[in-house]
Amino acid sequence: MRRGVPNLFELAAMAAGLVVLAVLGRLGYALATETVTHPGAEPDPIAATTPADQEALAKANPGFLYGRVTTDDGVAYEGRLRWGGGEEAFWGDYFSGSKSSNPWAASVPPEALASGRHPFRIFGFELGDSATIDLRRPFLVRLGDIARIDAPSPMVVRLTLKSGTVYDTNYSEASDFADGIRVWTDGKTVDLGPTKIQTIEFLPTARLASAPSRLYGTVETRGRAFTGFLQWNREKSVGSDTLDGRTADGKVSLRFDAIRAVARESSDQLRVTLRDNRDVVGFDRDKSGPLTFGMYVEDSRYGRVLVPWSAFERVEFSAGGSGPAYSDYPPGRPLAGTVTLRSGERLAGRLVYDLDESETTDSLDAPRDGVDYLLPFGLVASIALPENDKSGTGRAKVTLQSGEVLNLELAGDLGPRNAGLLVFPGGTERPRHVRWADVQRIEFDATPGRL
Repeated sequence: MRRGVPNLFELAAMAAGLVVLAVLGRLGYALATETVTHPGAEPDPIAATTPADQEALAKANPGFLYGRVTTDDGVAYEGRLRWGGGEEAFWGDYFSGSKSSNPWAASVPPEALASGRHPFRIFGFELGDSATIDLRRPFLVRLGDIARIDAPSPMVVRLTLKSGTVYDTNYSEASDFADGIRVWTDGKTVDLGPTKIQTIEFLPTARLASAPSRLYGTVETRGRAFTGFLQWNREKSVGSDTLDGRTADGKVSLRFDAIRAVARESSDQLRVTLRDNRDVVGFDRDKSGPLTFGMYVEDSRYGRVLVPWSAFERVEFSAGGSGPAYSDYPPGRPLAGTVTLRSGERLAGRLVYDLDESETTDSLDAPRDGVDYLLPFGLVASIALPENDKSGTGRAKVTLQSGEVLNLELAGDLGPRNAGLLVFPGGTERPRHVRWADVQRIEFDATPGRL
């Protein structure tokens, strides 16, 4: 799971470590195929005894990740899936990685990507901002939007979306693929390392005789509340996962399905209320402690938000089922709409936003009051940018298809590092590049159906 943005020194250490891991992994040092039964772990999916039972159970647990994994030696395992054994487990969770290249860059003249900033050198290292806008982007896509994942070569992970779009991502750059995958199949648990995986074919969830509960609840921040499916620390998402920490009495490990609520006790500690109404206080928050990396909330109004520790106040857990089924995620459609320039000129057609997002299932990522919003473009009706915001404190007015208006900060996908838009007027194949600084307003064509 891609957790955050590292600093310069962390990047150097990560780069060296990733190179070593990638080389060793491809030489066979990485995790090999291993069949393990984990005592006390999540219940194993076991085939139901009758067709009626199978249908009922499939309907009860449609949100769990499911598919067929084929290894490099041709063995196939079909069943419930979870990345890394303890990470992404549902169709609404995100696969993260890094694209190998940017196919849209060739449509932009080099001078259009000048950032206006210049790096400097010290002790032989180049520091500071680049003179050109960096087109590298993290790759995030909901697992429910993916048709299959292939490993065609040692350093390439290829994702084919339901829309038919194909992306090649880097195996060694913060990819979830590098964490391997766990399969519950035929009453046993199979852990597969990344070097063993050849293909993952996603399938509608079926035949889960038992499964853990999914975390769901309401998260309160200083400004507002969000309700939906949860990923604590961006990973833990089922009732059998544990909240681990330290109190004055030593190490504490609590199953999430035994917890009613968690609240900020102080700047560094949590108060945990159990379902039997007992309170556990003084969970220390350190580098490896609770909520270090924030909490994802799959709020149906916005797609997904990330609540960091700095904004977190309280979460109260409740029942919410397993979430949308694989079939509830339709193929993405090309982004289209009308762009109004500050000059008053209007351009209509297919769009590529920030030289990156090109489909309705891609997300608009920007913060507001300490919370990061990941809005699928299919939920966005329009974006209006402030007039002559020289102070940099203005907000973008983002209107959703529901009619709700979000005043988002000019950062992330709305910030000055935005690489601009490509507009294909009237369905033409030759696009026109529009600089972000020249954009006044974008109106997106409505997308029918669920996103």
